[in-house]
Order: sequence, then C-alpha cells, then structure tokens
Amino acid sequence: MRFSHSEPQPASARIWPVFLPFAGCPYRCVFCAQDKQTGRDHADLAAILDQLETDFDSVLAQGRGPYELAFYGGTFTALPAPWPERFLDLATRFRKRGLIARVRCSTRPDCVDSDGLERLSALGLDMVELGIQSFDDEALRASGRGYSGAVARGACDTVRASGLALGVQLLPGLPGDRPGLFQSDVRTAAGLKPETARLYPCLVVRGTPLADLWERGAYVPWTTDRAVRELAEALPVLWAEGVRVIRLGLAPEPTLDENVLAGPFHPALGQSARALALLEIIRTRVAELEQRPSLLEVPSRYSGEFYGHGRELAPAYFELGFSRDSIRFVDTDSFLLE
Repeated sequence: MRFSHSEPQPASARIWPVFLPFAGCPYRCVFCAQDKQTGRDHADLAAILDQLETDFDSVLAQGRGPYELAFYGGTFTALPAPWPERFLDLATRFRKRGLIARVRCSTRPDCVDSDGLERLSALGLDMVELGIQSFDDEALRASGRGYSGAVARGACDTVRASGLALGVQLLPGLPGDRPGLFQSDVRTAAGLKPETARLYPCLVVRGTPLADLWERGAYVPWTTDRAVRELAEALPVLWAEGVRVIRLGLAPEPTLDENVLAGPFHPALGQSARALALLEIIRTRVAELEQRPSLLEVPSRYSGEFYGHGRELAPAYFELGFSRDSIRFVDTDSFLLE
C-alpha cells in the first residue's frame, strides 16, 4: 500500500523576519509579551529600516536569496504614515534586484479594510497574516482582544477579497477556554482556506496581566501533553484544506525562556505534535491493511520527526506490529506499507 503524507509541501523561499514589537498596536492583550519574545520593548522604525537596507545590501553582495520578507510583532496595517510605505518601498527596490521574492505582514483583524489593503497590495504587499487568536467571543473578551468573532471572520474575507494571500494565527488555551473550543476554531480557520496557519498555545509570561491571573489561580494554562494532543488533532484538519502549518509554538529565545512562568513551552512541541499526527495517519493505514504489517518505508525527510521527541512514539509503533527492523527511511516521496 502506497500513500502520501497529507501535509502540503513547504514553501521554497526562506523567511527574512523583521520584528516591530508593539508598533501600531492599539491594545496590550492580557497574554502579550512581545518585549520578552523579541528582547525589545519598542520598535525604533527608522533604525530598523536603516539596518534592513544595510543588511540587504550585504547579503545581495554575497549572492544570497531570494527571501520572503516578513514583518512581525506589531500591527503593520496600523503603523503611522509613512512607515508602511517606506518599508514596502525598500522591499520593492530589492525585489527588482532579485533579493526579495515576496512580502508578508502580520496585523490584527480589526485593523484591516478593503481600501487600505488594496493600497498596500499596490505598493508590493503579497500576504497578510491575521492574529485571530480565536473566533470565540468569550475567549476574545476574556483576553482583552477588543473585537468579536464576527470581526475576525470578516477580516479573513476582506484579506482574500483584496487579492492578498491569507495567513491565520490561532492562540489556543486563552482565558475563556473550554473543551472543544480550539478544535472549533481550527475548523473555522480551515473553512476560510488560508494559505498558512500558525498555532501558538498560550503561555504565562512574567509581567503580563495573564501572569497576575495565573498567580491568583484565576487562569489555568494547558499542559504540554494536552497541547501536543490538541495540535496533533488540529493538523490533519488544516492539511485537508491545503493549509500549510508553518509554526507550532513559540520559538525559544533567551529573553523569553527566562520569563515563561507556566504553560506548554517546550522546544520539541512542534516535533511531538507532528509526530503524533503522522502516527495517526499510519495507524489508519494499518487498519486498512487488515493484517500485521511487515514493512513501512518512510520518506527520509520525515526521519527527524517520525518517532517524536526522544523516540517517545517508538512503543506505539511496536504496538501496531512494527519491529525496529521493519521501519526503513528511504529516499522517496511516498510511504510504503506492507
């Protein structure tokens, strides 16, 4: 039996991230810790622009690229004029020189409108990632997001109607969470057919209002085990709609590592979730085989995540009937099960 992984193929261009912590943001949500995540408590836009041009000149001279330029950490569409124009003008100049292939930004659902997006698109913006966090009114209210689920869904439609690619960011485990909420958000997001999704389980970070709630016992974050299970359940729902899940959990950073007080913060969170999702795919195929499996050939590109963190899923594969010798990693694009 031959079959393919249901995950869409990754993009080929490398990401050049530019962090604009808090820039343009109209609110400070209860969980927000951009200063801890980026190591900066504000964005000096002029300095960032100047440094970006210097860095672009340097890597272009080295023959590197192309890159997808990505503006993160702030609310790009709400930056004061003329900063969106200046950043996009820089991107356009280096796009003409072959260094930049695409430009994306992150922003809030309540900071997009058709006219503004069409103007930014004409200036060279290609994609908008919306920090949806949740489509649920209660969770949004409890987290201080300042908009409703209807606004979040409408913003997705507005981005797509403007001809821009859509990305969606979800933050499961927010205040106001309840069983089934995250999977409902995932189904809603998948139905909107974004190009990409990022899934960031909520963390308690020192200095945030959420830390105060946690210390008073008014907020209980997800465990790492629950986060892995929930993310693994979400992945195939998104993959089935062609959505590339490009991040699971926040990337470890020294300033963030030392300030996380609670929540599912683990460097192998994504690896564990992807491995568990793949296990369920293979479990389904084994059931279809209707006999004890004797061989599983796995594309080599999945070798790093196949068994999960620290080979945590090796016993599960043994229970399915596989021995260590019956699983082989091969240079192929599809799985073979016999």
